[in-house]
Amino acid sequence: MTGRYAPSPSGRMHLGNLCCCLLAWLSTKSKGGQVLLRIEDLDTLRCPRVFADAIVDDLAWLGLSADGPDPTPYQSERSEIYQHYYDSLADRGLVYPCFCSRSQLHAASAPHRSDGQVVYPGTCRGLTPAEIAAQSKTKAPAWRVQVPDEVIGFTDGHMGYYEENLARDCGDFYLRRGDGVFAYQLAVVVDDALMGVTEVVRGADLLSSTPRQLWLYRELGLPAPQFYHLPLLLAPDGRRLSKRDGDQSLENLRARFSPEEVVGRLAFAVGLQDAPRPRTPQSLVSDFSWARIPKHDILLPENLF
Repeated sequence: MTGRYAPSPSGRMHLGNLCCCLLAWLSTKSKGGQVLLRIEDLDTLRCPRVFADAIVDDLAWLGLSADGPDPTPYQSERSEIYQHYYDSLADRGLVYPCFCSRSQLHAASAPHRSDGQVVYPGTCRGLTPAEIAAQSKTKAPAWRVQVPDEVIGFTDGHMGYYEENLARDCGDFYLRRGDGVFAYQLAVVVDDALMGVTEVVRGADLLSSTPRQLWLYRELGLPAPQFYHLPLLLAPDGRRLSKRDGDQSLENLRARFSPEEVVGRLAFAVGLQDAPRPRTPQSLVSDFSWARIPKHDILLPENLF
């Protein structure tokens, strides 16, 4: 039984990030497992090492230190590994260059999901070698993987059954950006499989990514983990928490609360205790149950933090 944290160091952790780390730790430890840490810094310009160091320190301060590995894997240092798996898809003719701009992708004529995300219509899928060569002279393409017209479903450990038709609900998705940076969808699948992760706990905003990732696991011949998607924490005014806005960052919380107070108040917010009493993560393990966690987004009470 192996769980993991996989934070993206684009800023200091906020309460939503902490909630994910806490529940991942509790879910794994309640099953007698180990928790691994990986730093998801694919975009190094947005993810300076100083924030990664702060995340490690914040987790230790909260009593959520990982069990390994040592050294901690950084995605920015694993491009050769991703290249190997990327090539295995490209060699099968599943990868093609895409020259579409952001404005083209968000055009009114393009299909959109209910959450506003664009479903890629396959605009560049049929480009000829001559067309690719001509467009490559002025723009470096991104690279997409061609998905089948197939329904991929799974039973989430918390949210229940979920499915998508890859062609209709997702469309061909990015594997690599035009600047050479590998996409999250590929990197997370490869990393979780190679690290031996058997349980992934993450926010419900990533639920829709799971069918395409399960398809990648299958196509790459890699074992897939069990998924648990947790509800999102919302600020008292209903906004989603954001690193950009500095909503309840660990930097601010550490100046005002003890680790036990932060953990206890968060445990109260997600339904793991009936009052915001100070708690250590270890003291919550024996009473942890996914049945106590809501399935809907959680509005943080006023003045809780």
